[in-house]
Amino acid sequence: MRSLANAAGREAGVYIGLMSGTSADGVDAAAVVLTDGAPPRELGFHTFPYPSRLRDRVLRAVDGEAPPSEVNELHMLVGEAFGMATQMLLEAGGAPPAGIVAVGSHGQTVWHRPPTERSPRGATLQLGSPAVIAARAGVPVVSDFRSADVAQGGQGAPLVPYVDWMLFAHPTASRALQNIGGIANVTFLAAGCDPGSVVAFDTGPGNALIDVAVAELTRGAATMDVDGAMAARGTPDEGLLTRWMAEPYFRRTPPKSTGRELFGKAYALRLVDEAR
Repeated sequence: MRSLANAAGREAGVYIGLMSGTSADGVDAAAVVLTDGAPPRELGFHTFPYPSRLRDRVLRAVDGEAPPSEVNELHMLVGEAFGMATQMLLEAGGAPPAGIVAVGSHGQTVWHRPPTERSPRGATLQLGSPAVIAARAGVPVVSDFRSADVAQGGQGAPLVPYVDWMLFAHPTASRALQNIGGIANVTFLAAGCDPGSVVAFDTGPGNALIDVAVAELTRGAATMDVDGAMAARGTPDEGLLTRWMAEPYFRRTPPKSTGRELFGKAYALRLVDEAR
């Protein structure tokens, strides 16, 4: 956060951001204008769903079921998907590649082991070759944000707090922003805070467990609970909730981050079995 806040000489212009989260359902692509001293201005945004076969293979890798040869191939295929998303966003917005300063690509996380007291050296892996993205889109690509943070001793996630600070920090009001993706995270912005005093961490599982449960309960007919319709038809089980809230991760103090390595398919299926 502090190094980002102190970065000097940023070139004003149009940037593209690419992201695929823990849900692994597609590529979010946004084009924004960044100018020093002014809020970011959105030019365009679109989500490009993964082809079903590619998503299945990514989730196999996330679950540790893919051999190194397949992970290697997926690195290129995900890069192709990110490059295609960039091309399509540019075509939709009418902005020529020559007008883009750079693309920032988070990639597709397939393994995330943050540093802990017992294991202070963290490791994180994102697929989506930046070289492929650059070749397909014809635009310079910046990537490996998580790895860079882990190399500096950070958790590698969440990565959104700096943008939260840019967009939502207020001189007199404190704000908390909760994001529920595959994994959920919170950013706390105290009134008048600077980037170095922002507090953010992963709060625990989000849609990742729900998606697995939906696929299991529908025998693969659905991959997500659209608009929460299935959940709305149910009745909360306070006993189960109390038991599940005893998960040790929830009691850990920040900084902390997590992923499907803990809250993955096996974890979700265990909860489904307990609820039956």
